[in-house]
Amino acid sequence: MGEDGFRVSLIHLSPVLTSLLVGVLCAYVLFVSPIELYNVTPFSENPAGSLGNALYFVVLVGVGATVLFFLLKKKRDRLIAVVIGSSLALAAFFLSLVYFSAALGLLGFSFIEIVVPMSAFLTVLTCYIIFKTRSWVGDFIVLLLGGALGAFLGACVPTLSTVLILCFLAVYDAFAVFRGPVGKIAHEGLDKFKGLSFSFRDIHVGLGDLTFYSMLVGHMLIYFGSLPCLASLAGILLGCFLAFKMLEKGGVFPGLPFPIAFGLVFGFLVVLLHSG
Repeated sequence: MGEDGFRVSLIHLSPVLTSLLVGVLCAYVLFVSPIELYNVTPFSENPAGSLGNALYFVVLVGVGATVLFFLLKKKRDRLIAVVIGSSLALAAFFLSLVYFSAALGLLGFSFIEIVVPMSAFLTVLTCYIIFKTRSWVGDFIVLLLGGALGAFLGACVPTLSTVLILCFLAVYDAFAVFRGPVGKIAHEGLDKFKGLSFSFRDIHVGLGDLTFYSMLVGHMLIYFGSLPCLASLAGILLGCFLAFKMLEKGGVFPGLPFPIAFGLVFGFLVVLLHSG
């Protein structure tokens, strides 16, 4: 979402790049750490199962957006805050557990009993900064959450499911922004949805967009190596720049289609060239 008179420049890509680099770092930590990761998709990794996994993610995202829009129309601001706060707290606590465990494993420590209180403290601090302060630190934490969550998904979702999930979500995102609940929420105003987006120089980008960008680069790094990861990262940044360019006309524009398309094409093109 862009403001009137908005003009895009390369500086607008810096928050997205920051989140992507966090995602790459988190993916690397998960890749080299001794902790065991499990597949988080509900169906097996075959054509039919991967299709089911993609539909499952789209339904989750769609239901979440619809519920938030319904609460917004009913002016249930307090309930919106509770839903968003609970979701972010759960995500922050879970991610803290995962990455603290991975980091301790890398360092050779076995003091796993300290992970839970450390994660709880970080979760409380995260929620306090996002919801109780009005500083840039809150937006920065959103960037960190997007990168960390995306890397985790990229590590725990197999390749075919990852590709289909990202493609399906890109299509849904276009529908949701132009015809569905996301665009309506954006037009109503994002001030009631603190923690689900970040603002930087007249643009607003959703936490979901950051998560799925990092899911792609994290998956590329873990499953295909550094060159495909860098190619996907470059494709995402190019796609974001084009999406931001569309915001010069005002209004809203979906954040997933261009970045995901370019990220997938650039990444797998390098995979094919490297394997050839």
